[in-house]
Parts: sequence; C-alpha cells; structure tokens
Amino acid sequence: PGTGPIWLDDMGCSGEETTLGQCRARPWGQNNCNHEEDASVVCTGTSCAGAPFAGPVQLRLAGGPGRCAGRVEVLHAGRWGTVCDDGWNLAAATVVCRELGCGAALESPGRAQYGPGTGPIWLDEVNCVGTEPALRRCPAEPWGRHNCNHHEDAAAVC
Repeated sequence: PGTGPIWLDDMGCSGEETTLGQCRARPWGQNNCNHEEDASVVCTGTSCAGAPFAGPVQLRLAGGPGRCAGRVEVLHAGRWGTVCDDGWNLAAATVVCRELGCGAALESPGRAQYGPGTGPIWLDEVNCVGTEPALRRCPAEPWGRHNCNHHEDAAAVC
C-alpha cells in the first residue's frame, strides 16, 4: 500500500489513451478508497519506439512550492537528474505538465529558477512541439550528452 493522497478513483480506460489523464475517472482527488486498494501495473519490454532514448523514465518537479511547479527532474538508470534549459520552452513545459497530470503549462523558467539540481544532467536541447505524450518523446541530445551545468536547470510551472 502507498501513503499520502489518493488522486484517482473509478478509472475507466479503453487502452487507446496515451496518459491516465485521458481516462474516465472521478474528479481529481475525490475517492472512496484506502491504500489497500492501490492499483499497480506490470509492463513488458524496456524501450519506447520513437523515443530519443530507451528505457522507462520517471519525471518530477522538485524545489518548487508544490508538485506542479519546480525544477524538471527525470529518473534514468536509477538516478535522478535534471534537464538543461538550452532549447527549453513553453511547449516542453506543456508536455511535462500534461505527463504529470498537472494541467496547462503557465511558464517554462530556466536558469535554475528553483535552485540548481544535483546528479547527472540527463537531457539537453529538448525540442518539444507540445503535442508529445511524454517528455521522452521530444527530440533531444542523446541521453546524458550536454554542454550545461546545474545553473541552467529547466523548470515548469503548471
């Protein structure tokens, strides 16, 4: 069982959706559950066709006032790292906000507005159109290749 808020309940997905946010569900945060009913998934395969890098990716916004604003961080190879602000724009923040279920992007700050991160800089020259279902589907330099430092960490405000 998990801990903390339960955000989704009574999910109804057809399987054609690209994000959970596209599935039918109760309003965000409204539920009649307890953590003994937490859902889980088991996935097959380890790569995403058309992605600039292979493997499962996790995403979060850190250092901000809440879960929907902060420095963009991605988990790869078991390590959290950041995204460089070179090429970062509102289209990229739109993809991040949508992927996190945080609604529309309002800002795409750079220059480590939410403080410099630590660890690897995983992505650089991210060039999203804004319609991609996940940050990993946006064109970017190969995983881990960058010419940045943590004072150039990208952020999103949703």
